[in-house]
Amino acid sequence: MKFHSIFFLIASFFILSCNGQTQKSIKTSEPKAFAEKIKTTENPQILDVRTPEEFNVGHIENAENINWLGDSFVQDSEKYNKTKPVFVYCRSGARTKKATAKLEELGFENIYEMEGGFLKWNAEGLSQK
Repeated sequence: MKFHSIFFLIASFFILSCNGQTQKSIKTSEPKAFAEKIKTTENPQILDVRTPEEFNVGHIENAENINWLGDSFVQDSEKYNKTKPVFVYCRSGARTKKATAKLEELGFENIYEMEGGFLKWNAEGLSQK
């Protein structure tokens, strides 16, 4: 009986300690909160991960286009500061999820993901370029 108690305590310790190490650097927010955070961030890094054609139709002011579907996403993202906040969005949110996961894997520490993408941004009447 004593063995089972000790085994349970050790197993619990490992499970809980592993969970504590998976701190996510990705924060998801609605378009209005996303816009507000951009406004309050000095020199924000804003990444539009849509295609260049989508980007040219309209985008968030000061956003830079890094096509998630292109061949150079990783290479293009390396020019950004990994310790500064980075704001990421796409058309509806699917590419954003993949792109932010990749950015986190590459070592970006503070990632903001816009929920609903540029479609939701427009639906809420937020400004665009």
